[in-house]
Amino acid sequence: MNVMTIGASRIGYEIKTYFRQTDTVFFTFLFPLIMLTIFSVAFSEQPFGQDADGNDVSAAQFYLPAMLAAGLLLSGLQNLAIDIAGEKSDGTLKRFAGTPLPVGSYFIGKIGAVLATGTLQAALLIAVAALVFRVPLPTEPERWLTFLWVFVFGVITSAVLGIALSGLPRSGKSATAVIIPIVLVLQFISGVYLQFTALPEWLQNFASAFPLKWMAQGTRGVFLPENFEVLEQGESWNFAGVAIALGIWLVVGLLVTRLTFRWIRKDS
Repeated sequence: MNVMTIGASRIGYEIKTYFRQTDTVFFTFLFPLIMLTIFSVAFSEQPFGQDADGNDVSAAQFYLPAMLAAGLLLSGLQNLAIDIAGEKSDGTLKRFAGTPLPVGSYFIGKIGAVLATGTLQAALLIAVAALVFRVPLPTEPERWLTFLWVFVFGVITSAVLGIALSGLPRSGKSATAVIIPIVLVLQFISGVYLQFTALPEWLQNFASAFPLKWMAQGTRGVFLPENFEVLEQGESWNFAGVAIALGIWLVVGLLVTRLTFRWIRKDS
């Protein structure tokens, strides 16, 4: 209980630290909203198909689930990987090792902050899409329940993978240059900026090995009309596949973190 209590107290500290970093807020918190706005305005005259009732699907409606999925990856994987790499480089983790702070509390603070900021980011995206761009939102409770588990599962998986990848940069200064290209490539091949089924089949299969493709597919299954399901790989939203893929990557992230994270102390 002491670990949980300390971890809960650190969530507030991590959130305050997050919003005090202007560049981090821009590239992880506001970036999906900016991209949604750009795509919605730039492609406002371009049709993206019709729903079952013959109503046109706007650019904002088409890109909303993609930006929600991208936000999960940015808030979790990119933000934590760069943040923790910087803390390793500047000696913050070494100083933590000399305090009574449990390692578990440190992780609870990081993941809890990602959940909080990710929730705020998703709420902002959905609100802007609905109020500014008139995107019709789901009315069925089961769709919102699906979004809830895809969102929570995606945030936690992305956060754990971010912790795992924090050991990849050789220093805090190189973290941005190492992590951001990985995140950008995943966004382009996973159906965030480009329609996934418009990509070559071999690239679709390659992207399916990574979690962002499944997060984007899960959010599309919530916010796009049912008849868009035939445009997915296998012509199905395949929510079971989304859960399995995210579960596998969560386990992979936990194993890599366990093997590579270095905060050496006897009680950890």
